[in-house]
This record gives sequence, C-alpha cells and structure tokens, in this order.
Amino acid sequence: MSTAVYPMIGLMSGTSGDGLDLAYCQYTLDQSWSYEIIKALTIPFPEYLKGKLPNSHRLSSLDLNLLDVDFGQWMGQQVRLFCQKNQIRPLAVASHGHTVFHQPSKGLSLQIGNGWALRTTSNLPVINDFRMLDIQRGGQGAPLVPIGDRLLFSDSDFCINLGGIANISMEHEGQRVAFDCSPFNLLLNSLAEELGASYDDRGNWARSGKVNAELLGQLNQVPFYQLTEAKSLGREDMERDFLPLIKKFEISPQDKLASLVEHYALQISDIIHRYKVVERPRVLITGGGAYNLFFLERLDAHLDGKWIHHPASKELIEFKEALVFGFLGALRIRNEINCLASVTGASEDSCGGVWYS
Repeated sequence: MSTAVYPMIGLMSGTSGDGLDLAYCQYTLDQSWSYEIIKALTIPFPEYLKGKLPNSHRLSSLDLNLLDVDFGQWMGQQVRLFCQKNQIRPLAVASHGHTVFHQPSKGLSLQIGNGWALRTTSNLPVINDFRMLDIQRGGQGAPLVPIGDRLLFSDSDFCINLGGIANISMEHEGQRVAFDCSPFNLLLNSLAEELGASYDDRGNWARSGKVNAELLGQLNQVPFYQLTEAKSLGREDMERDFLPLIKKFEISPQDKLASLVEHYALQISDIIHRYKVVERPRVLITGGGAYNLFFLERLDAHLDGKWIHHPASKELIEFKEALVFGFLGALRIRNEINCLASVTGASEDSCGGVWYS
C-alpha cells in the first residue's frame, strides 16, 4: 500500500466563543494514520462577530443569513492571510462553523459560516456541514471527534475534551462509544465573568469556594444524566436545565464554581469507572479545561488515583478539535466513513460534509 499524505486546514469555532481555532496539519496514511500539527493559532473574533455570534439564535432570519455570509467571509480572509504568510496551499479547508441551533430530535443542527463565502474568500476548496447527514439518518450529529480518537489516538483508553461542553470517547465491546458528559467551560466561564475574568485561572476560584450539597444534588438530577442512549448537549440545554438551576441559589460565584467542578468530576469519573477495562486506564484530556488544575485534582480523587494522565502537548490540548476536523475533511476527500453511528445513534455510519470545490 502506498503512502498517502493530506495537508489540510481545520477550523473550529467552539461553544466557548473565544475565537477561531485554525490548525494546519498533515495526515499520513501508511498502514495506519498519523498526524502532525504543523502550525496552529487561535484568532480572536472581531468585535462585530463577538457581539453577534453568541446571540445568533435570537437574530431574525435575514440577519442570521447575513451573519452566515459575514462569518464565512471573515474565516476565508483569515485562512487566506495565514496561507500567504506561511506560503502554503493545503488540499482543502474543513470547517466546523458556529453552532446556532442543535435540535437533532427535530432533524436540525445549524452551523453558520457560509461555505461558498469561505470558499471564494480563501480561494481553497472547503468542506463544512458535517452534522446534517447523520441527523437525517436519525443520529445526534454529534460527537464527531470519535472517529479521530479511534484512528489517531488509539493508544488512549479514554479521550476527554473539556471545551464549552465536556465529551468523552472510548472503545466498548468492539465499538467506539462517545457522548457528551456534562457542560464545562460554558458554565464555568459565565461565573468567572461575574468575578471579572473570562475564565477561572487553574480553577483557583473554584478551589477557594465551598461545595453546596443541595446545588450539587440538583445538578446530578438534571434529566440529561438519565439518558442512556447517544446523547449530546447544546445551548438549549444550558438555558432550559442548567442556568436557571444555578441562578436560583443565592451563594457566591466561588461556591457555584466549586459545586460545578465537583459535579463535573463526579460525572466524568463515574463514566470512566463504568467503561474501564484495565485498572489504570490511560486518559487523554484536551480543551481549555485541561488547564483547570482543581478539576484534575477532583477527578483524581474520584478515580482514587488509579489512572494514567496521558501527556499532551500544548498544541494538542488547545487544537485537538481543529486537528480532528481537518482529519474529517481528509476522510471526506477519500469518501471514507467520518461519522460513527455507534456514537451518534444514527441508522448507519456515514461520510458527512458538503464539499465546495
């Protein structure tokens, strides 16, 4: 079998809303897949996008469509400038886009960042809209990263990403299993903002707080945790189930942070206990939450220290999702499966993504 090489740009605009992650990566297939993150950076959103993207679900249909085009053009400009500066020309750009609505039970998941606008402005082929094919086959359209976990990170027993939402991926009885575990930075960052910062640095505010037993108990009873099938969380769940619950408790932001971190550590450690097949599983943790040292301490406590924290570079921690979206694009180019029904609950595996060539 000859070696195949795919230089790609992956774009990720996550639920935490801090900016656009851009990763220029090379994926090599030689019996098995390997990757290299050649260069990656986070590009802060300009003020006009920073103000509109978090509230895009409240826009009129016309304004939402205008934002879709504006955001696509802006991403295309960033890609073009990046390629000019680094004198590169990848095969294609694979973009997640910014999620506005995620309601798979209604057959809907909308990510804006118009493909034609991105294609024309970047002057590169573009692949986006990775979720809808799976959703139309009865799946959640999420999570999408597990195929990358299986093919790029097979040496980890568990792959956890702590972004706006926490999700986990692992092999179980010969299949890849993955689902959202809990909220994460979406709720932590909103409380940190009450204290004057965009995030809780290393979890120090949470560490200084005290767990409220009643809040913790009610968080653990949120209906999402009773679901046993393929499941995912979206902004709608935050607004319906989590934010009203947190707001009704008249305690300090530090105590709310402490209670949330304990809640997350309990939920995630319970999943690891349930699915582990070795006494000390290897756990890869990426996303901004990987820097929350207080959370890692609480997770360690609930795992009784019986785990191996798989070392990850700063680039991998911060850009794993952009890396995997570039990989999803490479699989789309090869017309190979890039979305697993075993994790989304769809009727069959699929090769998702709309290709603007």
